[in-house]
Amino acid sequence: MAKATKTAMSPTAGHDLSHLSPAASRLGTLFARPKWIAVICVIGLAGLGWFALGLQAANIGWLEALCRPLAVGTPTAAAVAAIALMWGAMTLAMMLPSAGPMILTYAEIADTAARKNETVVSPFVLAGGYTAVWFGFAAVATLAQIALTRAALIDPAMATVSGLFSGAIFIGAGLYQFSALKQACLRQCRNPFPFFFTNWATTPRGVFRLGLRQGLFCLGCCWAMMAVMFAVGVMNVVWMAALGIIMTLEKLGTGTRFSQVLGVVLIAIGGYFVVTGFAAHWPGRAI
Repeated sequence: MAKATKTAMSPTAGHDLSHLSPAASRLGTLFARPKWIAVICVIGLAGLGWFALGLQAANIGWLEALCRPLAVGTPTAAAVAAIALMWGAMTLAMMLPSAGPMILTYAEIADTAARKNETVVSPFVLAGGYTAVWFGFAAVATLAQIALTRAALIDPAMATVSGLFSGAIFIGAGLYQFSALKQACLRQCRNPFPFFFTNWATTPRGVFRLGLRQGLFCLGCCWAMMAVMFAVGVMNVVWMAALGIIMTLEKLGTGTRFSQVLGVVLIAIGGYFVVTGFAAHWPGRAI
């Protein structure tokens, strides 16, 4: 990390707090620390996502009315925007908590650098790069939802109408848990310190790129789990919370056992959906 005469963020550099009362001065110094900014970033953005989802859940009838024409006609701009907003809120609500350890790791390194009067960049810039990747995923998910609705695999209420379709998604997500790509991305998510130490940047553009790269690692780790929302109902808040917690716990682990057990559970759930899907279409027997 290169030395600098001025810091982009430091508890004291560039901020003369002597005109404030002692209590206000201490508070200002506290919130100039990268670590506290990181905490505010994670809690604030995730809270914003859950707030937006709450508003949409409270107006689910309006959202369903917007999505109803998707099955028979050309999507309206309002419907596409509403679906995109929903997926954007979901990525903030579900993925920001799981990125918390990564953002805090960056903030701890930045905090140490700031104490040494080295140039550091706000964790908000890192989070901006990270969320840009997931907003890209939200755009793809929006297009996928429109296509699935037109294919009659998802109804206008954003619930799946095919047990076989749901089963295929669960089984695919379960199998992905055992893939080399999943495990490689998960290792990067679990231990971001070597990545930051090797690729440290002291410009907003460089830190934004670090966020992009970490976002890609997270996307490679969690995209299949996010796709499970298509199988359980896109606006199923219970599954949103459960999957968000599961993905966070997975990134806090150190071994492969949790991921593999999770893969087995997902495959088992998918198998149940497939069996019940076939049973629903099986010809009845004459008694």
